[in-house]
Amino acid sequence: MSIWDRLGDFITRVSSSTSSGVADVVEAVRTVFSGDPDLRRRVAFSVAMIALSAKMAKADGIVTQDEVRAFQQIFEVPKEQTRNVARLYDLAKRDIAGFETYAARMAQLCGSGHPNCKMLEDIVDGLFHIAKADGLVHERECQFLHRIAEIFRIEEAHYQTILARHVDLGAADPYVVLGIERGKTFEEVRKRYRKLVSDNHPDRLIARGLPQEFIKIATSRIAAINAAYEMIERGLRHA
Repeated sequence: MSIWDRLGDFITRVSSSTSSGVADVVEAVRTVFSGDPDLRRRVAFSVAMIALSAKMAKADGIVTQDEVRAFQQIFEVPKEQTRNVARLYDLAKRDIAGFETYAARMAQLCGSGHPNCKMLEDIVDGLFHIAKADGLVHERECQFLHRIAEIFRIEEAHYQTILARHVDLGAADPYVVLGIERGKTFEEVRKRYRKLVSDNHPDRLIARGLPQEFIKIATSRIAAINAAYEMIERGLRHA
């Protein structure tokens, strides 16, 4: 059974008894899937992406077709489950609770007692993918994403590496993407690059709770890391 079948059954069961909003759905993930931590992480990730995408869609005041397509590219929702996903998406858009409430609940589900929880980084990456789909990450979307990262306890320097994968930060961009200081030797850069590639291999992301259906987040991240490394390599060899 795919994550969408699991999620569809869950949304059908929970939404009919939920009156307050998505925050209650998030809390239900904790109890309904308490006996299966791996499944709980995958369902929690999916709920986070749907709910926070809906909230972010309102950040710049416009939901473009590009953003909708980007949402669909990440989710790859089967036709038979689109109605259930739409129910949760609409519930999040209508819910009077702020996105901070969702983000805080998601951080608790991740069990993040320390900064830079990898699963929460995956959520921020997915949201950036959707935000930039119309060719521009709007200022209010940047504010939204930065606040999400703060709630997720992602350290500022680490957040800048995520940001650099999606937004051009100028000449320092490739170094920020790799999270390494300019001026390091090529061997140090290569060592850092190899660690990032290993840490962000799709199998690693799936092992920590990223559903198979969201693997495009992993491939997009690796592409950005490869591009940054190649840019630094060219610069150092021609220096």
